[in-house]
Amino acid sequence: MGWAAAGWSLAYGLLGVYWALGGAGFPFGAEADPYSVGVSPLENARAQSLAPVIAVVCLLGAAGAVAMARVRRRGGTGAGAVGAAMIGFGWVLAILLTVGLPDVRPLMGVARLPLLAVGAPFGWPEGVSVFGPGMFTWPVLNELVLMLGGLCWAAATLVYQRRRRDTCGHCGRGRGAASWTTPAAAARWGRWAVGIAVVVPLFYAAIRWSWFLGIPFGVTTEFLRVEAVDTPDIWLAGAMEGTLAIGGAVLTLGLAQRWAEIYPGWIPFLRGKPVRPRTAVIPATAVTLLITAAGLGNLRALADGAYPAGVGENWGTIAPGLLWPLWAAGLGAATLAYHLRRRGRCRSCGA
Repeated sequence: MGWAAAGWSLAYGLLGVYWALGGAGFPFGAEADPYSVGVSPLENARAQSLAPVIAVVCLLGAAGAVAMARVRRRGGTGAGAVGAAMIGFGWVLAILLTVGLPDVRPLMGVARLPLLAVGAPFGWPEGVSVFGPGMFTWPVLNELVLMLGGLCWAAATLVYQRRRRDTCGHCGRGRGAASWTTPAAAARWGRWAVGIAVVVPLFYAAIRWSWFLGIPFGVTTEFLRVEAVDTPDIWLAGAMEGTLAIGGAVLTLGLAQRWAEIYPGWIPFLRGKPVRPRTAVIPATAVTLLITAAGLGNLRALADGAYPAGVGENWGTIAPGLLWPLWAAGLGAATLAYHLRRRGRCRSCGA
């Protein structure tokens, strides 16, 4: 994965050089992305100042990723301050790219794709804009590119860090492996993580469905009436999103259940066959990153005072979103526990 991180960094670094020289397509800041105002942490960015930083960081990162990829031996490789600095740089870059710089819009777009698939052919929910004008612009697609780069950097740094610990770079097992990574330990703490990852989306779904049913849960009756007048069928759209959250909670519950290991009998063509771990791990990881980025954005908005006055009596409009970082932490931990329980013999080290 070090080579993947190097390739991504080189490509994005060259983009940074292009933007620094006045090239078109700079995706950050309100000038290039008007819908980033109040949403993106980079809403005040300008190409003249940020593009050179992108170029320097990414091109240096490409060189560092190549050095990390060339480390093959286990035990003592990359030891010392230089190795520790490379690990620190790698993790900081991975976190920034995956969840620090993206905002809530990638999650909104992904979550509303099913609504578009189901409702758009029939013209409903009436009056509800399923995709806002800023949902899938180049700046938002660029956020997905950043997340891809962050995943490459996370994988490259993890492999490099494992090799420094005298463990297998592929699976992490070996003399220096932590006890909490054993299947038995992962099964224990994974159940708690699943519980957290199930409760939060159910809370979100309860609020959305209560509004659809006319129950002012976390809001005033006047709020329900005014919003329904301004945007017909808005609560139907909310109930559909709540239903997706319920479905996600059920799938998350499976991370600690037998039916996430063997397909149950009610699934045609697959019943009784083993579930490949990646079938659950890949989508769960993607959702974890999307929720984390969106949740951190909600916390930033709260800290910046971006929520309108009077939101206190309508706390239900923001409370679920403020819990998304907790949801993401639970889902991420549950996914990791599932991976640790299900992984088989390593093809690299044989453990």
